[in-house]
Amino acid sequence: MSTVTDSLLKILVVDDERPIRRFLNASLGSRYTVLEAENGETALHAAAIDLPDVIILDLGLPDFDGIEVTRRLREWTDVPVIVISVRDSEQDKVAALDAGADDYLTKPFGTNELLARIRVALRRSNKPETESAIYQSDDLRVDLAKREVKVKDQSVTLTPTEYSILRTLVNFEGKVLTHNQLIKEVWGGNYETNSHLLRVNISNLRRKIESDPLRPRHIITEPGVGYRLKEIEKK
Repeated sequence: MSTVTDSLLKILVVDDERPIRRFLNASLGSRYTVLEAENGETALHAAAIDLPDVIILDLGLPDFDGIEVTRRLREWTDVPVIVISVRDSEQDKVAALDAGADDYLTKPFGTNELLARIRVALRRSNKPETESAIYQSDDLRVDLAKREVKVKDQSVTLTPTEYSILRTLVNFEGKVLTHNQLIKEVWGGNYETNSHLLRVNISNLRRKIESDPLRPRHIITEPGVGYRLKEIEKK
């Protein structure tokens, strides 16, 4: 029997095959609230709007691969992702896990095994819990789910690198990130010695989001160490 607590938890099932979605809805519906998405774009929208507690994700989606869905989810949320796929090669499993998936189940699988994997994922994430996709401080608003940046309610266009830097700072709001940490997060390990590249992009980013780039209020420099994003004041 389902418990009241379990029934309040939401599972988002992402699979383009209707029979699979129907099977998972029937298997999980007595215990959890089951949401459905048939492609990657719908899945990302549902993740941002409905805030599921676990996502069950097929890799073979019609618009873009489940690995890309996982990467984009990991830009703003730590919701547990359990991949289900007919692909059973080690390479596919490693790619999914490296992208941020928490678990990998090969089709076909048993309902009891899936339920056990969901319970483990929930224990690891200490649910119910979800990370906010919105950062707002003074005139700066960053919506990570929509990939939208606004200053004084006006949309700001950032380069992919500038956005990646800002997204990383938002994810570590209030915490100092060293130059090497930021470079590794944005460009990868091969660029760790190129601090000039980071400084140039920080300078360009400040020109776009700071009212006075020479006296920044959002991206704060920690001399000789790195940068931090102003922490949101808790009310």
